[in-house]
Amino acid sequence: MYLGRDELIVIQEDIQRAMKKPEKRWGMVIDQRRCTACHACTASCVAEHKSPPGIVYRPVYEEEMGIFPKVKLRFTPRLCNQCDNPPCVAACPNKGVEGATWKATDRLTTGVVMINYDQCIGCGRCVLACPYKSRALDSGRLHTEGTPRIEGYEKAPAWEYGRAWPREKNKAPVGKARKCHFCVHRLRAGMVPACVSTCPSRANAFGDLNDPDSLTSIWLKEAAGKTKVLSAVRSKTEENVKSDLKQVSPAEFSAKIGYPGKKPVFADTAPTRPRVFYILP
Repeated sequence: MYLGRDELIVIQEDIQRAMKKPEKRWGMVIDQRRCTACHACTASCVAEHKSPPGIVYRPVYEEEMGIFPKVKLRFTPRLCNQCDNPPCVAACPNKGVEGATWKATDRLTTGVVMINYDQCIGCGRCVLACPYKSRALDSGRLHTEGTPRIEGYEKAPAWEYGRAWPREKNKAPVGKARKCHFCVHRLRAGMVPACVSTCPSRANAFGDLNDPDSLTSIWLKEAAGKTKVLSAVRSKTEENVKSDLKQVSPAEFSAKIGYPGKKPVFADTAPTRPRVFYILP
């Protein structure tokens, strides 16, 4: 609760207020002191986007720290950081607004790093470039493969970036890079991102970071000195992976470029200027 009100109500009001402004800076603050690793955010994201195997926009890492009996747990949701200086955009060969990947400048979703599945060539360069390993290539697999039948819900269209994407072989987004986008389809309608709306602990604040009255700004101010951002990491296997995908499948490629280990690395600042902040326990 914030001042006796459900944080979701406050966040919804923050979004509505920000929608009326010509300029805004969408961002998220995750309070790890509240997170219980229930994985409701992960499940809601998968359901919202009908994510196939190997595509998880918001995994949650669990780690145990300390020595018994002084032991504590820390849970870290990891998502696209919507960087203000995104290496993925710089690495993409199909550049420009409405190219393959770019940072949005339109009034409603400004600052969100977008992907145009129709323009993405699946080269994997952006996956390699992401310092937070929040991108992966869609291998085209289905959850019900190997069972007596492919369930209908597997081929139901997923709604992303303002349009429906049927699940069909060799058609976008199969073979394309995929990642979190702050639920832009919901954001354009003034709605709260799915992961934020389903968190029972209200561990996420979302809104305009430029608005001093938004819950995101208030949390950052109240937790001054305790906030961190993710630090860049590299997996041991990615050194041997070529970005042209001539030698490996999308599934193998994404697996080798995945986040190394289960202990996220934090820093005070990052050269990518991420828009996702963490309040450490």
